[in-house]
Order: sequence, then structure tokens, then C-alpha cells
Amino acid sequence: MTSSAESLPQTRHLATAIPGPVSAALHRKREDQVSSGFGVALPVFINRASGGVLEDVDGNRIIDFASGIAVTSVGAANARVQAQVAAQMDRFTHTCFMVTEYDSFTQVAGWLNEHTPGDFPKRTALFSTGAEAVENAVKIARAATGRERVLVFDDAYHGRSLLTMAMTAKVNPYKKNFGPFPGEVFRAPTATRLWAAGREETTAATALAGVEALLLENDPTSFAAMVVEPIQGEGGFLVPAPGFLAGLRELATRHGIVLVMDEIQTGMGRTGTLFASEHEGVAGDLTLTAKALAGGLPLSAVTGRAELMNAPQTGGLGGTYAGNPVACAAALGVFEAFEDGKLLANALTIEATAREVLEPLVDSTAIVAEFRGRGAMLAVEFADKDTLEPRADLAAQVAAACHRQGVLVLVCGTHGNVIRLLPPLVTGPELVRDGLDVLRSAIVAANDAQKNTAGATALSAV
Repeated sequence: MTSSAESLPQTRHLATAIPGPVSAALHRKREDQVSSGFGVALPVFINRASGGVLEDVDGNRIIDFASGIAVTSVGAANARVQAQVAAQMDRFTHTCFMVTEYDSFTQVAGWLNEHTPGDFPKRTALFSTGAEAVENAVKIARAATGRERVLVFDDAYHGRSLLTMAMTAKVNPYKKNFGPFPGEVFRAPTATRLWAAGREETTAATALAGVEALLLENDPTSFAAMVVEPIQGEGGFLVPAPGFLAGLRELATRHGIVLVMDEIQTGMGRTGTLFASEHEGVAGDLTLTAKALAGGLPLSAVTGRAELMNAPQTGGLGGTYAGNPVACAAALGVFEAFEDGKLLANALTIEATAREVLEPLVDSTAIVAEFRGRGAMLAVEFADKDTLEPRADLAAQVAAACHRQGVLVLVCGTHGNVIRLLPPLVTGPELVRDGLDVLRSAIVAANDAQKNTAGATALSAV
């Protein structure tokens, strides 16, 4: 039997302006009912979703380059996920794993123990959200080491809870007005190409020297955990310079610090490998997963060295919804979807197509400072070519132009000047290219407008 989502055409279609009248009416109702603290990238209401397409209530079919912020990597209506969830719903929805047990929790833990990087015995703890995974990783590291301090990095994003806000770098909107925050969180430099003004060969060494200096200034034996994203997500899809993650691994090992790889956005195939840290050949002592782990249902995990994971006292880890059986069933469906290797291969195909379409804009425009990323986790950064001054206005302008044409892209970056691309890994080549062509045209139009403005300014000065 074919579901309505499975029959959704995998093509872009504009039935109305975006947002359409039905979405606009629903959005007005939302404003009367929902806290204004929730933002929205594109104010349309979705009726169906499948593959790489979102269909809104006005009949517009929108190319999805967001995946619910890297969540629906196997598609928003994956048949394997749906079958596993339906079967579990038929049995029961909840018992609380800390009260009575169910095997899907153990199966998910077993898969993660086998597949996360690191050739050592592992154990896994399941939770509900990415922020929960981060906080529990800190708890585990503190229990295992007897230390308190946590080291994080410039441009990091780790969540919206009180501790993870302290660990997150970006103030507005994530931290503004929400302090004071927990102490014992220290921030070290990171290593990206633009950060070093193009001197990639010195970036890792310079940043690592800064990390070590910070540790030595604050007593390295007081640090329980070093938490890093192998590609920084909200910070701007920043890919570390070669050798940076390996250098962090060496520092953590030397000083007895637990290295935590936050793979919440990068994991589950997003970068063309199951985990982004595989690209660097570096394994964390703890690896964090969430987002795409359960195909749209809330599930997160901390997986790591058995001796670390077993350090907390019995009852010290948990949560009412931690490893909910329906979410665990969804994760088993996600694991099935990765078995044949096609999703990982398609992530690399998406990257190759995007590089072909977008990378030339670095040289052919005055507004694209860098195209970067791995697999289906890609970004375009807008900045002044000479000064590297961030241009958040251009990122917003290009994103709005894409939205009007039925292509959903997201803006990110510490300075709000980066457009990030997170298409579902099931997106077909024609749909990918159509969406990229829309984005490319929007960038070219913005660049031309900048040239015209500059020309008019020069003429008026004569």
C-alpha cells in the first residue's frame, strides 16, 4: 500500500506565492497561541513530506535543504522507520526503561557500540535530546575523572539548556537574557581557514598552541572533558584545519581529559561517513548522537569507553523519556536504511554536485568568501573579499530569494552570514541540482546588485 507521502512528486512546484494564503492564516493563529520565543525560518505549514520535498498546505512543493536541521536524513516518511514505529505502537508506547526494560533500547545501544569510532569496549546511554546527551557526557566525564572543568571552543554550539548555553559561543539569540550560566566552562580557539585569513597550513598549529596555553594557565588536571564538534554546525559549518582534531586527541590523552565528540549534527551519515570524526581518523572517548538518530523522533545517545560509561553510580543516569521505545524502534529503522551503503554514497554525490555548481562562485563573485563542508553538510559564507567582514545582510537576502522560489535553506554562523545546506540523504540528483541552481541564481543576483550599488556610489562621488 502506498502512503500519501510516498506518492509526493519529487519536483519543485509553486502553486501560490510563498507563504501562501492558508499558511499565512495559520501563522496568524500561531501568533495568538504560541510563545513568540519560537522563531521560524520559513512561515509555511507543512501538509506532507517525503524524500527531498516538503508540501505545504497551499499545495506548494518546496525543495528541502534543511532536513529539520539535519534530522530527517533518511527522509521524513521513510518506509523502514514507519514500519518499525507502527509495529512498536501496536505493542506499547512507554514503560520507562528505568522501571521495566525492552529490547529495542539494548539493540540501539548495541548498534552504536559497534559503529561509533574507537577500537575499544563501549557502552551506551540513551536520552531524548541533543542537549541531554551533552549534559550527560559532562556528568559521565566528571564522575570518571573526579574533575569539574569543561573545555569548549570558539564558534561552538551544544544546546539550549543552562549548561549547554554556557558551552555555546553564540550569544544572540541562544544566550541573550538567559544568564547567569554555570561556571567551570572555558573556551579555547578553534582552527578554520578563514579564521587564519587563508593560512591553512599554520591554522592547526596556532590554534593548538592556544588550546594548550589555556589548559596550562588553568591547570590541565582540573579539566574533566574537552567537547568539540568535528564540523562546527551552528557556528557556520566550519571544517577544522588538517591535524586539529588529532592534536586535540593528543592533548586530551596527555592530560587525562575525556575527549567528547559532539556528532549530534554531523553524525548518522551526514558527511558521507557514518561519523564525521572518521574523516580525521580520530575517535572520541565519548561520542554523542541525536538529530538523525531516530529519523524525526526524539532520541539521543552517549556512547563511549566502557570504563567511563560505567563510572556514574547506578541511578545516576536516566530520564522519564530516555530511550523511549517508539523512538528506539525508529532508530532501528534508520539503521536498516544505512545497511546497503547507498545513503552514504549519495551524500558524496550531493557534495560533488554542489561543488560543481557553487564552488566557482568563490572566484566569480565579490560576496562569496568560501564554499565548504563535507558530504551533505555544506555551506556558503558571505563576506567582503578583502576584509573578510561578515555580510549577514547578504545571507538573509539570498535565503529569502530561495524561499520565494520554493527552496528551503537555513542561515547560520556566529555572525549570521552563512547559508547551510542539509538536504535529506535520499534526495535525487535532479532535485538537488534544481535547488542548487535556484541558490546559485540568487547569489549571482545579489552579487550583481552589489556591483550596481557600488557603481552608483562611485558615480555620485564624482
